[in-house]
Parts: sequence; C-alpha cells; structure tokens
Amino acid sequence: MITPPEAGLVQVRIEVPRGGFVKWGADGGVDFVSPLPCPFNYGSLPGPLADDGDPPDAVLLGPRRARGSVVRGRVVGRALFLDQGRRDDKLLCVPEGRDGGLSHAERLQLVAFFALYARVKALAGRLGGARGRSSGQTRFEGLDDGCAAGGGGGRSRARESRGAGAR
Repeated sequence: MITPPEAGLVQVRIEVPRGGFVKWGADGGVDFVSPLPCPFNYGSLPGPLADDGDPPDAVLLGPRRARGSVVRGRVVGRALFLDQGRRDDKLLCVPEGRDGGLSHAERLQLVAFFALYARVKALAGRLGGARGRSSGQTRFEGLDDGCAAGGGGGRSRARESRGAGAR
C-alpha cells in the first residue's frame, strides 16, 4: 500500500497527459492502451517502488501536462485499486498552489474512470494473460479522500470489477 507523505509536496512524473490513451510502463514500453482518453494527467512518483514493483502511481488533476514533465503536487487522497491480485493504489494529487481537495465533479469523474479502467484491465487479463503477474482479481475499490462521492465523509465506493480468478 502507498503511504502518502504526511505534509509537503511530491514530484509527479507525467506518463499519460490528460486526454491521452497510452500508459507507458516504467521500462519505457506500452503498458496499457485505454479505450477512452484519460481525463487527467497520470504518472508516478520517482523514488521507492510500490508493492507492484513499479514507482507509485499518481493522478495529477488540473491542466494537461506534457509526457515526461515533472510537476510538484500535493497529495489529497488515494484511488483504492487491486490489479491482478496486488494492491496498486493511485495517489490523487493537485498542482502546487491549488487550495482544497477534490471537487464533487472530480470525485465523480475519478470513480467513473477507474471503475471502467478496472473492468477493461480485468478483461484484458482474462483474454491475454497477466504479463507475468500472478492472476487474481482486478477491481477499483473507491476513493479515500475523506469525502464520499455523495458529499458525506469517508470513502467514495464503486462497484467491483472482477478479474481473472475471481468468482
């Protein structure tokens, strides 16, 4: 599990600019091609590796950033994700200087995107194998940002997307 820093800023290296379709892996190869454009900047934090062996994944909200750029951001939550049976949470970040956390519209957009992303990844895992990873469930478990999608406190929940090995 990713443990976000208690305070301060993180560096987010952009791998998929807002509006992009291709997710590049840490090795420079294509990791995933989305059927829909990514509605936010998607990347990773340089430094220690996450549980999946890759740098920790991060979403950077705000305007489109160039692939390969490094942007300072503030962690405001996590998208709770299980990929092929391994914890693969994504840190949710806002650009340096932006006040507040996620807006209601951003929460809804994140939940919708990651619910679809989990379903597509689960299907791809069933059809094409897990690229050397152990087979297991792939699912989006919700957002952990202190607010529910409906405006209350806690987590924003999404329906599970079951992957290979789940039943």
